[in-house]
Amino acid sequence: MALMAKVFSTYQLEQFTSLLGFIAACYLAVAMMFIVHAILLILTGHNPLQYYKTVWPVLTFAFVSRSSAAAIPLAITAQEKFGVPGTIANIAASFGSSMGQNGCAGIYPAIMVAMIAPTMGIDPLSFTFLATLLPAIALGSIGVAGVGGGGTFAALIVLSTLNFPVALVGIFIAIEPIVDMARTALNVNGSMMSGVIASRVLKQEQESPATPADVTLN
Repeated sequence: MALMAKVFSTYQLEQFTSLLGFIAACYLAVAMMFIVHAILLILTGHNPLQYYKTVWPVLTFAFVSRSSAAAIPLAITAQEKFGVPGTIANIAASFGSSMGQNGCAGIYPAIMVAMIAPTMGIDPLSFTFLATLLPAIALGSIGVAGVGGGGTFAALIVLSTLNFPVALVGIFIAIEPIVDMARTALNVNGSMMSGVIASRVLKQEQESPATPADVTLN
């Protein structure tokens, strides 16, 4: 609250209009990552349409709940319906809720830093800056809580690592719920996709992928 109060008292109205662009950028990045996930599924011999039909109930739950941890039981069930052994499904869903989150620990801090860097005279696309940013994001993705608002903590870690003013996070807290819904859905999808691909690579698939009639989670 203190961060938000300080930011709102010192920034002009025009500066907050850029938040709409930030929201759009986040949703566009999330959509692009879903496409990347689909490409990875294709490269490993899976049908992405069939996969997304199977996991759609899980993604919608993650979207509205904003909690990767709460979606773990549904994520495990969806993977098992797609032929993933229970052991792999449990590991993928559990670890994916707190490590390597594509949305909260990957996209969100990166876009935030890309917006802040130019105001500090830093080129966010320079090789030197990216060489510093990528390890910071990777380290920040370890141990992020799988609950609503986890992306803010990941962003704080990245900003402090880069010696950026952490008070700027206060600007984005107001739109956190809007962005967090898409981020959480991407996080959960990444964990489920990891389990599906791992079972294929390890040749431990139990059965053929779920049929369209098998898409609901009971």
